[in-house]
Amino acid sequence: MNFTRWSARLPGTQRRIAMRSDAGEAHAPSSASAVPAARGEFERNGERRERRDKRASRDSGADGGPTGIPALEELAVRDVLDGLPALVALVYGPDHRVAYVNDAYADAFGPREPGTPAAESCPELAELGLTPLLEQVSRSGTPRTVKSRKVQTSGCGTGHTPADGSATPARDGSYTVTCTPVDLGRSGGAGSPGGPDGSDRSGVLIFAADVTDHAEAAERLRASQRRLRETAVALQCSLLPQELEQPDDLRVAATYQPGGTDAAVGGDWYDVITLGAGRTALVIGDVMGRGVRAAAVMGQLRTAVRAYARLDLPPHEVLQLLDGLAAEIDASQIATCVYAVHDPNEGHLVYASAGHLPILVRAEDGTVARAADPTGPPLGTGGWIHTSGTIGLAPGSTAVLYTDGLVERRSEDIDEGVASLERALAGAQGTPQVVCDRLIRAMGVTAEHDDDVAVLVLQHPARTGQAAELFHNAALDLLGGIEAAPRARAFASGVLSSWRFPVELRDLGVLATSELVANSLQHGTPPMRLRLRRTDRRLIIEVTDGDDHLPLRRHAEPADEAGRGISIVAAIASSWGSRRTPGGGKAVWCEFALPH
Repeated sequence: MNFTRWSARLPGTQRRIAMRSDAGEAHAPSSASAVPAARGEFERNGERRERRDKRASRDSGADGGPTGIPALEELAVRDVLDGLPALVALVYGPDHRVAYVNDAYADAFGPREPGTPAAESCPELAELGLTPLLEQVSRSGTPRTVKSRKVQTSGCGTGHTPADGSATPARDGSYTVTCTPVDLGRSGGAGSPGGPDGSDRSGVLIFAADVTDHAEAAERLRASQRRLRETAVALQCSLLPQELEQPDDLRVAATYQPGGTDAAVGGDWYDVITLGAGRTALVIGDVMGRGVRAAAVMGQLRTAVRAYARLDLPPHEVLQLLDGLAAEIDASQIATCVYAVHDPNEGHLVYASAGHLPILVRAEDGTVARAADPTGPPLGTGGWIHTSGTIGLAPGSTAVLYTDGLVERRSEDIDEGVASLERALAGAQGTPQVVCDRLIRAMGVTAEHDDDVAVLVLQHPARTGQAAELFHNAALDLLGGIEAAPRARAFASGVLSSWRFPVELRDLGVLATSELVANSLQHGTPPMRLRLRRTDRRLIIEVTDGDDHLPLRRHAEPADEAGRGISIVAAIASSWGSRRTPGGGKAVWCEFALPH
């Protein structure tokens, strides 16, 4: 813009000039040195002329301004700029020499000597990062703006040293700065905006609005949000298992990564629960929503899952119970969840899904299978009967359970993300923790990811050699009758002897076998089956039959001839339990910890 002509068009300027025209005619300069239009009109104003002389004396001394410095004191716009609370400065020429700073600028950074290069006399411009910006504006002729730049100011409010000589401490101020190119005209003689050689004189008007209060308020808000996020992350992590249970037959690892600093923490969770008799429950879920509330709901659901898992219910029944609980906790929040159970005797996972992403299983040869689609809607929706499904988990296989943060991207369909995860899993080998890390990297999850990510990896190792010698199975079908108990005791004694257990442990195992079989013979129905299993850490004895009434431990009176079998088993074994089997009937089991 043309700085000189712009000032003449300020509202009210023409009217004031007309009213005072007779007062200023004696001071009108010669036309040879006047700037067209603006200079001729304003020099007729005697009051402006007097103010110009005072400013010229302050800025340039009695001898007049340095040659070539734009004569802004002749312009009425200067009075406007001096009254602005914003900081205003004008620089000109290729080395950006100071032409003018208003009172607010002098108050903040002190007065500036006209004609000096800004790089020498205005270090605050470099601190604000304006030096390259001035070059860009000068070259392109296009205004540029930078927002909320921080710089140290004097903080004295006057730009002068106090009378007692004490130094005023500097304070931080924040400014939004706009740099606008201005046309200061062509030289027409001494004292004109251009240089004495008649060259064009272009400048840059620097307008800095003090946004310190806004910046401090924004910083307080960001700090509050950071504290809230840190609280949610701390709550989330404290509610997740600090150390995963490690089943005998599986190797398990998990990873949780909260979203980046711009994303509020979600409600992702996972858990591993040993059910007894070598069986293991695995669960992963995601509460919709963000922040502390989602983390709190997640903690309640995770606690409920562990309680329901202790009942040793089928996966779909666990989700059915969770569905009702989720609606009671908060009807406005829903959650997705997958609950799966691994039984080493079966060689597969039995699972139920409440709107969650499918389980992926990588076979030993590298092929990847995807579990069937979700079998029910998310938790908290109510009115749905969940069902269970199965997916194979043979020795040497790796299964992956995960939340949507791992595969969901704004730019692609979620099915494409699951397909990408399948390809990444096909080439991921190593321990479960190594597989977790490789999948995280392969899916492009970084510290600035926009969503929480939870991954649970389990492997069913293929054991050979000496490791395989620590895992054995033995089973006997019992046809019933009076010979069933002696046959079961003889079978257990022979198997335990062949496994080279100590005599004391072998005798306890035979006694527990006898009591479990006797309980089944008395209260169960055929078919009956005895199964013995040893791992590297425990001996498991299990008896199944066709009756689905679960035994209860009760107190037997001295005169009672029955009712002591389960109490005896509970007294001699490390743990015991019972569950209903999928095809109808029940299983009663007990475990003995092996000596190290």
